[in-house]
Amino acid sequence: MTAVTSDLMKLYSDRILALAADIPHIGRLEGPAGSAMKRSPLCGSTVTVDVKLADGKVSGFAQDVKACALGQSSASVLGSAVIGLGRDQIQRGRDQLCAMLKQGGPVPDAPFDGLEALLPARDYKNRHASILLSWDATLAAIDAAAAA
Repeated sequence: MTAVTSDLMKLYSDRILALAADIPHIGRLEGPAGSAMKRSPLCGSTVTVDVKLADGKVSGFAQDVKACALGQSSASVLGSAVIGLGRDQIQRGRDQLCAMLKQGGPVPDAPFDGLEALLPARDYKNRHASILLSWDATLAAIDAAAAA
């Protein structure tokens, strides 16, 4: 087995594949307050997010995720925690995830600590945009809802 094959096997761990296979809130919402689609130009992954808000917090959420297993895993962790959170909490989780990937920062705080599974992706800069897609689309959908 080559070093590259071994690294890829480590990257696509059982935990990442399990998260990718069980993305919460998959699909689209009827009558969302805000929607946004984000695309990674490097790999072509796309995520479309629909949200509903109540008192500034996410009360309805759906995501259509067409991404690699890493992007799907990130979307899974976000989807499992997003209901009831405000924009600031989601932004903080996104910023912590970005710092973990790009600056060697710690694993994001709960409820996003499941992103620990993505620690091996630090070394794969070409995957970072896909991992952040659901977060960026969610924030943009919240902003669209707030502006409406």
